[in-house]
Amino acid sequence: MDNNEVFAIACDQAAYDLKLEVLEHLDERNIKYIDFGTDSTDSVDYPDFAHKACEAIQKGECQRGILICGTGIGMSMCANKHKGIRAACVSDTFSTKATRMHNDANVICFGARVIGKGLAFDIVDIFIDTEYEGGRHQRRIDKMMSLENQ
Repeated sequence: MDNNEVFAIACDQAAYDLKLEVLEHLDERNIKYIDFGTDSTDSVDYPDFAHKACEAIQKGECQRGILICGTGIGMSMCANKHKGIRAACVSDTFSTKATRMHNDANVICFGARVIGKGLAFDIVDIFIDTEYEGGRHQRRIDKMMSLENQ
């Protein structure tokens, strides 16, 4: 991980409590981040918060993102509507590591109603610490990303 890397983080109301725990975990690791909300358990529309975080990545204000909702699915669907975003919805450590190494995922999404705090921390740590392998995987990523222009 580049020490200058900044992570975008956002959630909906279903994941607010878990987001607070993840922020504390990031603080303990001295990881830089920008919190794009939500800031309470009041009902919100998750696309609004996924958009804010992904827009920050597109603008270069943040390099990668962590999006949390009830299942992780809605956030991942929204994130992948943004050009340049490669979001993966994960609920295990193997998939998290593989998506960084092989897909160069720049956003992970997970569900507060699907995983607990301990697994969330493990997923975040793997996402932060795992480097993209490049090599043979780059051709596939180039093909995937070219679909945005069709």
